[in-house]
Amino acid sequence: MRLERLTANKIKIFLTSDDLFDRGLSKEDIWKDSIKWNQLFHDMLEEASEEFDVDIQGSVAVEVFSLQAQGMILIITVDETIDDEEILYDGFIEMQVRMEGFDDLLYEFTEFEDIIGLSKRLSNVKIFGGSLYAMHNRYYLLMENLEAENNIKAACVLSEFGNASILSPFVLAEYGKRIIETKAVETILRYFK
Repeated sequence: MRLERLTANKIKIFLTSDDLFDRGLSKEDIWKDSIKWNQLFHDMLEEASEEFDVDIQGSVAVEVFSLQAQGMILIITVDETIDDEEILYDGFIEMQVRMEGFDDLLYEFTEFEDIIGLSKRLSNVKIFGGSLYAMHNRYYLLMENLEAENNIKAACVLSEFGNASILSPFVLAEYGKRIIETKAVETILRYFK
């Protein structure tokens, strides 16, 4: 489990499939009123509260992004307005959950050298293609239309070099700078040996 503070009242939690498996959960359990899922959620909130010194009480909004083969990302937004009525319900957390899924793989990288190393590893397992973007001093590699088996392999390799991104490919196409439109892995290997 990886935690990242996005803003004063917004926290990103990345759970790998292994994190869920270790706790006896699957992505589908989020839709059930599962005691295990509720316990995991409260544990995550407690850890985030301690790590970022945030008092999480009252109402929180939870956005869940299911990333095929990698796990899931949760964006937790803490309601900044706490009135007297909510204080009476100390320890109670109201959740609003929204679930989205991605079939394509989108990863972000801080250094271009990571993408070069990644391209070499992807070529070793016979995975090619992709589009490369830059936005906000980060690089993004979008791998689309991979076969299910290659999607899992690619996710494993991508996770070694970068982090799964919660950006939508549409946002990236609109606001990011496209560096390589297609065949990113092959192009990078041609110029950086």
